Amino acid sequence: MLLNQQGVDTLFNQARSQNGFQDRPVEPQVLRALYDLVKMGPTSANCCPLRVIFLTSAEAKQRLTPALSPGNVVKTASAPVTALLAYDTRFYEQAAKLFPHNPQFYDGFANNAELAQSTALRNATLQSGYFLLAARAVGLDCGPMSGFNEALLNSSFFPDGQYRINFLCNLGYGDPEKLFGRLPRLSFEEACEVL
Repeated sequence: MLLNQQGVDTLFNQARSQNGFQDRPVEPQVLRALYDLVKMGPTSANCCPLRVIFLTSAEAKQRLTPALSPGNVVKTASAPVTALLAYDTRFYEQAAKLFPHNPQFYDGFANNAELAQSTALRNATLQSGYFLLAARAVGLDCGPMSGFNEALLNSSFFPDGQYRINFLCNLGYGDPEKLFGRLPRLSFEEACEVL
């Protein structure tokens, strides 16, 4: 194993989805360090479609609240940061920067909206997994969430339609009083097959 046990525990074994957060701010440089790790994770054809809006102000959180399911309002209000993890439906416009050795490869996405949509969603979801691990690596706790009105959130934060929401993630320093017991997981035998 390349990581020591403490690193594995930080990223996986002791990491928990947080339902409440301490009243402690997350400094902007921590958010930058988080993204600087995320961007290094691989995506297909280096398409990098993840786009993130970090909501840190009371005003920004108030814009989000009407789109939240009732069960997500209190925990989101307690988080110093809520990240909107979205995907860029026109990621292919970055071809010259992201795939400079063969930018014409991205023409296949530019000319096929269905392919571009599925590629953007799949790879932004992959990057969002990196986002959770990177957040933990820089010392933050995470509370990833569905439970929102997608149309309302998109119209409020992404009105031109180029970016689309995938899911939300509250960030901060978890309140241990708000945790509940770890839920079970499927065993290898239940979830995997070796052919």
